[in-house]
Amino acid sequence: MCGIAGFSLMHYAEGDSATLQKMGETILHRGPDAGGVYIDDHIGLCHRRLSIIDLSEAGNQPMYSADGNLVIVFNGEIYNFLELREELVAQGVQFHSHTDTEVILALYEKEGVNCLERLNGMFAFALWDKRKQSLFIARDRMGKKPLYYFSKDGRFAFASEIKAILALDEIPKKIRLDAVYDFFAYQYIPDPKSIFEDIHKLPPAHYMLVTQEGIDIREYWDLSFKHTSDKSLADNKQALLNLLNDTTRQRMISDVPLGAFLSGGVDSSGIVAIMAQNSEKPVKTCTIGFDDEKFNEAEFAKEIAEKYHTEHHEFTVHQNVAERLEHIAGFFDEPFADPSLVPTFFVSELARKEVTVAIAGDGGDEMFAGYEKYTTDDIENRLREKFPQSIRKSLFPSLAKVAGMLPFRAAQRGKSLLTSLSHSPAMGFYITNSQMTDETWNQLVKPEISKALGSYHPSQITLEKYAKADGPDHLSKILYTDVKTYLTGGILVKVDRMSMANTLEVRAPLLDYKVAEFAASLPSEQKFKDGVKKRILKEAFTSFIPESLLHRKKMGFSVPLAEWFRGELQSLAHEALIDSNAGIAEIFKKEEITKIWHLHQTKKQDYSTILWSMLMFQLWWKRYVSEHMDSQG
Repeated sequence: MCGIAGFSLMHYAEGDSATLQKMGETILHRGPDAGGVYIDDHIGLCHRRLSIIDLSEAGNQPMYSADGNLVIVFNGEIYNFLELREELVAQGVQFHSHTDTEVILALYEKEGVNCLERLNGMFAFALWDKRKQSLFIARDRMGKKPLYYFSKDGRFAFASEIKAILALDEIPKKIRLDAVYDFFAYQYIPDPKSIFEDIHKLPPAHYMLVTQEGIDIREYWDLSFKHTSDKSLADNKQALLNLLNDTTRQRMISDVPLGAFLSGGVDSSGIVAIMAQNSEKPVKTCTIGFDDEKFNEAEFAKEIAEKYHTEHHEFTVHQNVAERLEHIAGFFDEPFADPSLVPTFFVSELARKEVTVAIAGDGGDEMFAGYEKYTTDDIENRLREKFPQSIRKSLFPSLAKVAGMLPFRAAQRGKSLLTSLSHSPAMGFYITNSQMTDETWNQLVKPEISKALGSYHPSQITLEKYAKADGPDHLSKILYTDVKTYLTGGILVKVDRMSMANTLEVRAPLLDYKVAEFAASLPSEQKFKDGVKKRILKEAFTSFIPESLLHRKKMGFSVPLAEWFRGELQSLAHEALIDSNAGIAEIFKKEEITKIWHLHQTKKQDYSTILWSMLMFQLWWKRYVSEHMDSQG
């Protein structure tokens, strides 16, 4: 796991070796073990290394092909590199290291950009082909490793994190308003946007070629639900177990200490069980707990740890969030507000004391329909089918308005349900899962911001992905939508930044693209049926996980947000949201921010989700906009 950065000199004198070093210093946390740069008349490349495979200097980057024509900087791991290496050796290729990086170089020499079809892993890399005068930049299928790029007026730069791009001189930092709207709807900014107008994300499963002629971006893979398996649940369950055994064993290859995140949930517990079966030594496991029992999963994790005799480490978050939140938030270069970033940071910090690589259970919910929202969506669609469209569209909005006037929590839920039912299944899915309603947005947003946004609405992102999905039913379409939005924009960003903040590599067997393709081929009823979520995964893990844990209600990495804003985060949040007249106060009306603050503090309504999003926006703004302006003042 590493950090990469670079720039083009084809049309603009961006800098020199010292500039590349400066870019690398901003992402030192991603790779403290070694660093290197390459520069010629056309391209500059920078690399920061976290040594995982082949710890010798032979693994340092930038790395060159034998003839010196190719130069690569690479972030990630290729899990099938040993098989590929063996195949290439049989073809006469000679290797000078034991790294997966060198395998990519050799494979590119043989197959060009088509080498991507052969790679199984998490990666982002930039490969400079001197003879072709072409910079080849690619990102893995699922989007586990990040890649940002800046492109304007002939200038081009890229990096694992935005902060490395901002290290360059005179990078415009104009905030993209539709991305701000997206952020408050989703709690993250979906690709290919970033918070800045001229900085973009290379989407997962895409590559770009940068040449004298410009930039060419292409998709090389997509997840298809078109072909549905006709095999029985029993047959598919066994096939899934075999597949997960393979993907987990692949991710246990490491030349440094390795362990696992353990929450006590189905996914992480099943992965730890498979690890224990494939390890001669006790597996090192790490978990996070909270003082508030409603959010504490530590006891469930401990039960699994005892069952598999792991070397278990536990950390309880004892009301020390406020003093570290600004530091933690600083690792996100754009607004990000999934509250589980806090426990993810702490569990990564805990794990790093024991290991350099941690295996996690991420991906199970998106691949196999594990979230509670899929149950909610199923109920809504059953209700949607009971009422003619004409009634839903004409009557339900008025009923929702009436429900919204009633001061009861049940009435508010009814309002949300009626609003969702008045729309199509796709739009209903967006409404039910949006983190801010249109009503609240319109109440908060300043008129000039609303005018500048015109007709834009964040639902466009959900609706576009839903329309692109090729699945045979609604569940397949929303699973595809979540994989392409929430997974890559939310879950994977959170895990990458919080683990890399602690110089920890995280690997996820359930996010192997072969697991994704297998899950996509399953009939929907093998994933979700009669309210049973992750059906086939639970069936597969039945012998691994106690019945009491297998079917308990999902908690996830939940945090006591409502209490935090009335307790330990109150002072920090008041200073950021109420005392400040810049940042969030330039987007939202100050009097409306103050209003919802007081409604939350007096417990008349729970506005914790919106307050959290505003706080995380303000902490980002303070670090990346306000301090930047001060330094240039």
